[in-house]
Amino acid sequence: MAKKKIAIIGECMIELSGQPFSPMRQNYGGDTINTAIYLNMLSNSAIDTHYVTSMGADPLSTAIVNKWQEHGVATDFVLTNPDKHAGLYMIQNDADGERTFQYWRNDSAAKYLIQHEKFMGVLDTINQFDAVYLSGISLAILTEEDCHLLLGYIAKLKANGVKFIYDSNYRPSLWSSKNHCVTANNKAYSMADLALVTFDDEALLWQDSHIEETRARLHKVGVTALVVKDGANGCQYSELNHNNDIIVFKYSTQAVDQIVDTTAAGDSFNAGFLSQWLLGHSIEQSAHCGNALARQVIQQQGAIVPIDKTLIVTALQISP
Repeated sequence: MAKKKIAIIGECMIELSGQPFSPMRQNYGGDTINTAIYLNMLSNSAIDTHYVTSMGADPLSTAIVNKWQEHGVATDFVLTNPDKHAGLYMIQNDADGERTFQYWRNDSAAKYLIQHEKFMGVLDTINQFDAVYLSGISLAILTEEDCHLLLGYIAKLKANGVKFIYDSNYRPSLWSSKNHCVTANNKAYSMADLALVTFDDEALLWQDSHIEETRARLHKVGVTALVVKDGANGCQYSELNHNNDIIVFKYSTQAVDQIVDTTAAGDSFNAGFLSQWLLGHSIEQSAHCGNALARQVIQQQGAIVPIDKTLIVTALQISP
């Protein structure tokens, strides 16, 4: 069987973590690169994971790309912009592991990805892939014009049989306006073969009061298959049957002794889910894998952490 191929489009930034006026740890992070790395960790070479972004030509940008390669993520679609640099963010965690961010990314190389002279060539190659994945952050960092251009390119990929996977990952401060955010998200949802959303994000943007409301809205706008992540409650999967009735499956997750850092919880869930879904495994197996990976990640510090695949395999044998 030929390997599955997925292109993940987004931005990776330099990460500083720690308390103000104390020694800071330097790392890198971003929702889509987190998903790409964890997906490659779990796929056992059955999935070719390609990251699509733009980085600077400076030594720090080069060092970050080298780190992705060490994780096995394909970087042949990482375009170089010698006039720009990677964005920067600072992260702090409170006593419960919840995080706050400050960003410096308004002129990052990734913001200009769609304008790169080689980007259309990347799209030509992705046209032969099984799937393309992006998040709301991937869209929000772009200019409004580039955002809608990218969504137009996604529509053309879909027309050629490439599955589109979308995580809304709503960050209010990144969008130029709420109207632009709503319009772009609805367009992305309408094309999504699979949407992986977090209920808290959907509630924040759309004022949904419960998951049932989120589910009905997203299927109505066009989402084919939907996963709603609900923190300690696990996740819910839904799809439409031949009568256009919504069929729902709920998958609980095991409690953890202590949450250390919720960074990349949703990103790692997505990777776990996709590691099974892309290979045609059951929704139950995909959901359990997503829950199990997220559970490991939130018990450790940082976005990219060591994982125990044995625990993942054990989780796949657990009935909901």
